[in-house]
Amino acid sequence: IALVVHGYPQEGLPVPSLGYKKIMYNCNALACLYITLVTSAVLHYFHIFRLTEIIDNFGHLMTVSMIYGFGVALITYVWAVTTGNAIRMSGNFVYDYFMGAALNPRIGNVCLKMWAEVRIPWVLVFYMSISGACKQYETYGYVTAVRLLLFSQLNPILIFPQNMAFMILATGLYINACAKGEECIPQTWDIYYEKWGFLVIFWNLSGVPFVRFGFSSIYPSLTLPRQSYIYSVVYMASHDPSKYQFTTAQYVFIYTTILAAYYVWDTAMAQKSHFKMQTQGITTFRKTFPQLPWNTVKNPTYIQTKHGNRLLTSGFWAYCRKPNYVADWVMSLTWGAIIGRATIIPYFYSIFFIVVLLHRCTRDFERCKRKYEDDWERYCQVVKYKYIPYVY
Repeated sequence: IALVVHGYPQEGLPVPSLGYKKIMYNCNALACLYITLVTSAVLHYFHIFRLTEIIDNFGHLMTVSMIYGFGVALITYVWAVTTGNAIRMSGNFVYDYFMGAALNPRIGNVCLKMWAEVRIPWVLVFYMSISGACKQYETYGYVTAVRLLLFSQLNPILIFPQNMAFMILATGLYINACAKGEECIPQTWDIYYEKWGFLVIFWNLSGVPFVRFGFSSIYPSLTLPRQSYIYSVVYMASHDPSKYQFTTAQYVFIYTTILAAYYVWDTAMAQKSHFKMQTQGITTFRKTFPQLPWNTVKNPTYIQTKHGNRLLTSGFWAYCRKPNYVADWVMSLTWGAIIGRATIIPYFYSIFFIVVLLHRCTRDFERCKRKYEDDWERYCQVVKYKYIPYVY
């Protein structure tokens, strides 16, 4: 689909390894997403491919994704080396296979690196949520809702769908944001500098949608927990909804939290990406659904570095240095909290995520300090807080 669907043309940043040449990207992820949604709905309705097959074959799909992760990484490495497209090689096969040899592998006008970052992991996560909802409906239906209404006196509106609906909303917002803001991705370090190797390929194809831990991955006969980013969906699809029902106030709180965190995350990312485009002379930005207020800072303030880069000090970026990471982590926490205290396993995502983010931020701050020197000190004086304004 990505090869043939018309998209929004976006120019990337100058690539140092290509003599500062700018590459054009056909950003059609949003159109491709909705074509996929309509197609899958038709296939499900006519029983050609039931969406419940995804959650029913979770283990099989995980195995296939791992094979593809190793295979695509190897094929890309061999292609880059044999065609002369390998760059910044260390000479150590293991290291170069892990970090990658190719920078911008393409099929036609499709950048495989950007395609895999947007079209694979979060689409799979979203479809697993949809599949889990379909499985829950087929397994429990609304009979459970009637039973709960008769014996627990709960609000009938909040009895059956709210927890699973939350995960559909959460994962749907995430993939829609990635697709609608695809034109911002070429401005990121991931695209214009990071190579496409096993580290990125495996994580996109298998790590994000299927990451697991526990001996049950090795010994299937054991009943120890197995985990993924959306274990809460797996749990809800196989457990009676009465085990994780919330009060009305709790539902209001968790839905408000996810929407507020999403707003900060979406607009903070847009502010930074639009700022980078503004430095390139781009002043007109793509308008896609949903357009959120304050996604572009007018007349932004910044620290001009001797290195040539500009460090944004406006919008959400005036209050802390990583507002997008903080909001992203809050969203991950709600993904586990949606089933309350029924099981602790879904909280793995947020625990794992905060370790990754803190480690990544530490490395990023150290790299910026070495790169910008005194300019970084000036920036830190203006934007004093790392993560939480007025706290830390």
